[in-house]
Amino acid sequence: MEKVKRTPAKLSNLVESFELEIINKGADFDTREITIPDVNRPALQLVGFYDYFEPRRLQILGKAEMTYLNAMDERERIVALDNLMRCELPALIVSHNMEVLPELVELAQKHGRTLLRTSLQTVNLTSHIIDYLNRALAPQIVRHGVLMNIYGQGVLILGDSGIGKSETAIELLKRGHRLVADDAVEIRQVSNNLYGTAPEIIRHYVEIRGVGIIEVQKLFGMGAVQFETEIDLVIQLEQWVEGKFYDRLGLGEDSYTMLGVSLPYVTIPVRPGRNLAGIVEIATMKNRQMKYGENSAYDFVMQFDQKVDEMTRKARENG
Repeated sequence: MEKVKRTPAKLSNLVESFELEIINKGADFDTREITIPDVNRPALQLVGFYDYFEPRRLQILGKAEMTYLNAMDERERIVALDNLMRCELPALIVSHNMEVLPELVELAQKHGRTLLRTSLQTVNLTSHIIDYLNRALAPQIVRHGVLMNIYGQGVLILGDSGIGKSETAIELLKRGHRLVADDAVEIRQVSNNLYGTAPEIIRHYVEIRGVGIIEVQKLFGMGAVQFETEIDLVIQLEQWVEGKFYDRLGLGEDSYTMLGVSLPYVTIPVRPGRNLAGIVEIATMKNRQMKYGENSAYDFVMQFDQKVDEMTRKARENG
């Protein structure tokens, strides 16, 4: 059974990614983790409704909330904000680069809460943060293999150690394709799609037995590497077994399932003299064709059957 993990998103990383202005750094700013891929606009909380409230969500104050706060009596406003800031909020973000109320700053300092500001509009900020958190908090597994971007498609190459995955990757790099990960591939599920990247410590490195570790970016250039890609196809390399049946027409439509998502799956037998990089390229191009409803194997079989039927009919007419 595959080991699935979910890594919390660090608040400090989110602040850096969105270039948020820090108005007040909370006591837990450097260690705070976000575990819920959603945000909240605390309009109901400002009027005292806390019966259905998840304080672990990021809170965003937009124009509507700030207009309401400015219209309140000062004493009522302080009470409303104090009740909100007493909650264990990861952070409170003020959008539209609006002026932050002095009372809000004082209460953030009093309760040790992180208070942030951004020039982004509320709707854009909300959608971007939700997308960011969905990716950061997505279920994740690690697979031993190579992930390449070939003709715009993410191809995950699997196989036993020593089968030739890294060597195939080098040949594909020489043909102009991009490396995403070698040896260990971190795979995340976002909606119904799978995305792969490399662990940071080995990102853009390839190990070639007999040669050693090479840094792809320095050897092949910036265009030879890619941080992440959606996975479209899984290719399994395996040692050629005499007598084993291998699909020669390509009529089979096998699938490989990870994190509940099924992907097209191709098995390529390996033996001396086979051009694995070229075969992987062809498999990738065929997979792209099949996405658009084209299947050469079915077309061939249909034409073959029609020819056989035609020959049979002529034989009966002449017989």
